[in-house]
Amino acid sequence: MPIHHAVLSLLSHGPSYGYELKGAFENAVGPQWGPLNIGHLYQILDRLSRDGMVSSERHAQAVKPDRVVYEITDTGRGELRRWLDEASPRSGGFRDDFFLKVTAAARSGDPETVRTVLGQQRTYLLRELRNLDGLRRKAADPVVGLLLSAATRHVEADLAFVDDAEQALLRDPATIAGLAGVRRTAPQPEQPQRPARADRQPEQLQRPARADRQPEQLQRPA
Repeated sequence: MPIHHAVLSLLSHGPSYGYELKGAFENAVGPQWGPLNIGHLYQILDRLSRDGMVSSERHAQAVKPDRVVYEITDTGRGELRRWLDEASPRSGGFRDDFFLKVTAAARSGDPETVRTVLGQQRTYLLRELRNLDGLRRKAADPVVGLLLSAATRHVEADLAFVDDAEQALLRDPATIAGLAGVRRTAPQPEQPQRPARADRQPEQLQRPARADRQPEQLQRPA
């Protein structure tokens, strides 16, 4: 729960309320993270309150509705220390929309589709690199600069993946054909029907009646 722990980190510096926390979070992480939805923030605060990690107190205001001020508890400080002391595994595995797009293009059987998908992504990533470089030059906060640097490295890794995909999928035309399931083998001739076995009697012929059985129409002698 990275945002939950970020909220605990902000509250560790003193009590605060919803919109103040929203502004502090956005200032701390910089523009690359994006804005924090206030409704989602209040859901996080409610969850932290239920788990006993924050406490809340309602403050009356003269004109505006009451303001709810949140404060971190000892349980919350312990959870924050636990989170800071452990490594952060990659969340969600390696699920990625672009990878799914490459998968679909590769199995389409059309190399031009693959070239289009990879070319569009490369153009987008290069534009992202230029934008990040401009933001990093303007960043006065060193922590925000670190986040922008991390984003740049991720984009560079994505560009390297585009290069890998071109080498793996477009170097040999047979690769795309194979992924699409295209078979180039000649069709097999139809197999001739097997002749009927000689020891089998035709279905229209009935088996002869057994000699020890009398015909049903004959009555037994009295």
